[in-house]
Amino acid sequence: MSHGPIVIKPIAEVAQFMKNLVPANIPENYAIKPMFESIASEEDIKKSIIAFRDFLYLLFDRLATHGHLYAKPPKKPRSMNDYPFLHCITNMLVDIGYYGELSEPTSAKIPAAAQKECLEFLALCGFPGSPAVMLGLKVMSIADMELRSSRRYWNDNHLLMCDYRLIKAEETDTLDVLNDFLHPLPQEIKNFAVNLHKRYINKGMTCATTVERQYSISYATINSKRVLSPQDVYSKRMWEFSYSMRNGYCLFVRAKKTDKYADAIEKFPLYLQEKIAAGYGCDRKLRNERCQMGCQGIRLPLDETILDIAEDIETWLDCEIGGKSNAGIT
Repeated sequence: MSHGPIVIKPIAEVAQFMKNLVPANIPENYAIKPMFESIASEEDIKKSIIAFRDFLYLLFDRLATHGHLYAKPPKKPRSMNDYPFLHCITNMLVDIGYYGELSEPTSAKIPAAAQKECLEFLALCGFPGSPAVMLGLKVMSIADMELRSSRRYWNDNHLLMCDYRLIKAEETDTLDVLNDFLHPLPQEIKNFAVNLHKRYINKGMTCATTVERQYSISYATINSKRVLSPQDVYSKRMWEFSYSMRNGYCLFVRAKKTDKYADAIEKFPLYLQEKIAAGYGCDRKLRNERCQMGCQGIRLPLDETILDIAEDIETWLDCEIGGKSNAGIT
């Protein structure tokens, strides 16, 4: 069986998805990497990052209301949010921020008609109406080009996430990353996720963030003396929080030892028992269905339903770590 046709999401839904990835709470006090000292003062740079973040909020709001006039899906989309217009916008902004103009190598890849549409849309968003926004764009474009741990591709939209942590001199606490990730969700669900994070960080698990086609905060037990990249941690993950166009906010568990704690599983609610029994893996091989990214793990939506099984999830993950029934571990 093939993966099946990809049904692209309406541009308004894509706009909201991307807006949710922009950090809602940027701290006032943090040190900036020395490489930016020659550009502006720390105070001005931090103010400009917030100004650029606010500009992105406006950009996504305009995308939701007017994007259908500009953003058209390709004939053969590669994902649910594959709009070339967004890639053109991103690369045009990087060019302006990094080079101070549309660079020849990049702009040559954008057809003249698409360049015109991008400029019209940016004008609709009030760009460039603020020196602070332009400074923020410059700083974030440098960070996007020079400081990312992952390779920058033509068709990625990382700049539009306003990943201010790239310019910080000190390492960011993973709990701060998680809180930003959770910001659109109800408080009870935030509390559940934060408690799960703290529980397994205290048990020695390693946490890392990756952004590819989805935003993932992954947790793995690492037995390695070398420092692993976020992508390495993701490949070894036991569970993760994920946000994607396909599934929204979810918890995924890659359970591999369920045969060793069957007695614990029998005490779980039927809904969770059935989820675990179904397992995970290639949808085509397991269930003769089209690909639904089942290899990512056993999926549990991060919504109100997860609160009813919060304690069972802790027991489940404890058992996966220990390889046997160890309910009651704290």
